[in-house]
Amino acid sequence: MQSNDIIKYPTMTERSVYMIENENKLIFIVHREATKNEIAKAIKELYQVEAKEINTLINRQGEKKAFIKLKEGFSASEVAIKLGIL
Repeated sequence: MQSNDIIKYPTMTERSVYMIENENKLIFIVHREATKNEIAKAIKELYQVEAKEINTLINRQGEKKAFIKLKEGFSASEVAIKLGIL
């Protein structure tokens, strides 16, 4: 799978803004079949940041949501600004 196929789009909610600013996390909707390792590689390739920890869940609509905590030295706020979220 290509990186663009794995990462679909970022989420923009009050909760995601809080996580970006306070927990250095990004939240993306990802391909349902994507593994955590594939998500980490796609994030590194697309946004030039490294993931420290990735948690996933499947919501009621059947979409897979990935919570990506970035390693020290990388800023979720900077990535969010580049994406136009903040």
